[in-house]
Amino acid sequence: MFKYPMRVRDYECDVQRVVNNSVYQNYFEHARHEFLLLKGVDFSALAELEVNLMVTRVELDFKRPLRPKDNFYVTVEVEKVSRIQYAFIQHIHHHENDQLMVSARTLGVAVNAKGRPMASPHLDQLLVESE
Repeated sequence: MFKYPMRVRDYECDVQRVVNNSVYQNYFEHARHEFLLLKGVDFSALAELEVNLMVTRVELDFKRPLRPKDNFYVTVEVEKVSRIQYAFIQHIHHHENDQLMVSARTLGVAVNAKGRPMASPHLDQLLVESE
């Protein structure tokens, strides 16, 4: 399982002094991109091949809030949902006590230059390397 460490910045918090709910999607996306880069999947290189990775659905389950200066880590796992669809299963845990803060399930597909979903050997390779 891929783990990516991060820290809450003050400006990511709202007036209640907790991380604003929209910011969690940024955390999850950044960790996914780092995971993909580590696995050799480069968005720019794929775009040059007219293969674009697109998010089609995001589900978030909030358990506990993060606060300013909290250290945390984001985990990333990937599973194939169908011939063309992939799910990124992610969790944010507080670094100090490993407490689960937020869970996410992000569905995505690869699309060709015409915007049509397609099977992606690049994403299939993530499954092979993750096992």
